[in-house]
Amino acid sequence: MSHQYKLDMTMMLAVHDALRREMERLARVTATVEDDPRQILSTAAGWELFKIFLHAHHRAEDEKIWPVMQAALAARPDDLALLEAMEAEHAIIDPLLLDIDAALADREAGLERLHGLVDALHSGLTGHLKHEEAEALQLMDTTMSEEQWDAFGERQRDRIGDNAQRYMPWILDEMEASRAEFILSRLPGPLRAAFENDWRPTYQALNLWGGKDGVTASA
Repeated sequence: MSHQYKLDMTMMLAVHDALRREMERLARVTATVEDDPRQILSTAAGWELFKIFLHAHHRAEDEKIWPVMQAALAARPDDLALLEAMEAEHAIIDPLLLDIDAALADREAGLERLHGLVDALHSGLTGHLKHEEAEALQLMDTTMSEEQWDAFGERQRDRIGDNAQRYMPWILDEMEASRAEFILSRLPGPLRAAFENDWRPTYQALNLWGGKDGVTASA
C-alpha cells in the first residue's frame, strides 16, 4: 500500500530503486560463465558508482536521520527498536562491500567466494530497503521536520561530492519517463541544461558493467 507523506520522499524512493536496479546488474555480471566476473567488476564504473552512492546514502542517514529520531523517540521503545534494526542492517551491508572487493583481488579463492558474497549483499540490501520503506519511512515522516529532512538531503549531496554530475543520470537510468521528467522538472534551468547537454551523455558513454550485464546506461 502506498503512503501519503508530509515530507518529500521523491529522491529517497528514487535512490532505493536505483540501488535495486544496480544490484540486479551486479547479480547478472557475477552469474556470467563466459568471463571471470572478477576481471569485469575490478574495472567496472558501475560497481564504483554503486558503492559511492550507497555509502553516501547510508552515511547521511546515519548522521542526519537516526540521531534526530532517537532523540525525538527516546520515550518510545518500540520505535527505538526499529531504529536499532535500521542501523544493524547498515552494519551488515558495509562489510560485504569490502569483502567483495577483497574477493575481486583474490586470484586463488576469490571466484568461489564472490557468488556467495553477492547473494548476501543482494539479500541484505534489498531486505533493508523493503524494511525501511515498510516501516521506517512512515516513522521518519511523522517524526522529522522539513528542516531536518532537508539537512539529510544536504548531507547526502555533500557526501556525493565530486560525483554529483554522475548522480542524477545514475538515479534516472531506466526510470519510467513520466517519473524521470517530474524529477528533472524540479531542477533549476542551468542544471537541467547541464544534465541534457553534459551529464547524461557523459554517463551514457561509461562502460558501467563491462558490457556484460545486457544493459546499457539509458538515463
